[in-house]
Amino acid sequence: MLRVVPQFGVTSRQNAPPLATAEKFHLFAKSAFDPVTVGIAGLQAGLGQATDEFPGYGQGAQGYGKRFGASLADEVSSGFWTNFFFPVLLKEDPRYFRLGEGSIKHRILYGLGQEFVAHSDRGGRTFNFSNVLGAFATGGISNLYYPSNDRGAGLTLSRSAISIGYGTAGGLFDEFWPDINGRLFHKHEKSK
Repeated sequence: MLRVVPQFGVTSRQNAPPLATAEKFHLFAKSAFDPVTVGIAGLQAGLGQATDEFPGYGQGAQGYGKRFGASLADEVSSGFWTNFFFPVLLKEDPRYFRLGEGSIKHRILYGLGQEFVAHSDRGGRTFNFSNVLGAFATGGISNLYYPSNDRGAGLTLSRSAISIGYGTAGGLFDEFWPDINGRLFHKHEKSK
């Protein structure tokens, strides 16, 4: 996106062959440790520092470092569970399969649904257990490093629901970004 934000886990081929275990690990590692991912974690930490989110971390460089570590740990954990561990265990493809055609309404519904519908490695579709279980695993693990006031079952459920919500919004982005990009940037290139 904008030649900055990578979209490693998106394919426009509905019939793409399933990823092998090593390819799923590569997808996880590439997206989890991409410089943009690290930069987003830093931005989230800065915003959290400015608003004193998770006050148990404190302020100053130490508080920022704890917020940055927690944000990066969330990103890496989420990628591990949703792009590698559960897809390998459950034989699901972690990629977003872009529809790319049809009415806007149909594509919106499709994009929203992809958080809950996965391509299986055997072909066909199944409930996307990898995304849902990954969100809950990440939310649960975060109890190990968030301040004590920001832990517990209720907060785990909240973080998991937020993660699924972001994933759903991300599906819409993955579905429509190539169209937006084409209209905004390639139109101008042709007129030069």
